[in-house]
Order: sequence, then C-alpha cells, then structure tokens
Amino acid sequence: MSHECVKCGACCASFRVSFYWGETSAHDQGTVPIEFTTAISPHHVCMKGTEQKPVKCIALGGEVGKQVSCGIYEQRSSTCREFEAGSDDCNRARSMHGMPELIVS
Repeated sequence: MSHECVKCGACCASFRVSFYWGETSAHDQGTVPIEFTTAISPHHVCMKGTEQKPVKCIALGGEVGKQVSCGIYEQRSSTCREFEAGSDDCNRARSMHGMPELIVS
C-alpha cells in the first residue's frame, strides 16, 4: 500500500503530528530533527507546520494527491510510523483533500 501513500500525503496535510519530545534529536536516542519541531507542552512537540491552519508538515515535499515524499522518512516519529493507510483517519484526511476513500484488503 505504500505506493498509494507516495501519491497521497493527505495525512501530513490534515492533522497535527504530535509526540513525546524524547523522539527528537534533543534526546540521545531520538531521531526526529529537533529543528523540525515546535514545543506544544513541557513534554510534547509537534512537527512544524502541523500546528497551524492550513496544515502542512515541514517534512512533506511535493503536492498532496499527486506525488509526495517525506524529507525525514527514516527519522519520522512514532505518530507517523503508526499511521495506517486505509484507516478511518486516513480516509478522513483523504476526504478533506477531495480524494476517494482508500480500501485496504
């Protein structure tokens, strides 16, 4: 299903991507570049661009619904790693961008 995600990107342009600060490069075992994040509480950050309207993650390249890529794919947060193609949230994001529901079999 990853091929559909490469064309989509709706999730990266629809929701706030928040996670524990320890996943950032500010922690010795973190991977998400700290400069790509904004603090939202003492213990949580979000990806820059996802805390505002319109939403667009700083790491998202390309055009939603056409061809996209993640500039930090190997370093992405657990929030991104756990997001499921074809889930209710996925299809809600796709709908927000005028794309049809994604059916995963």
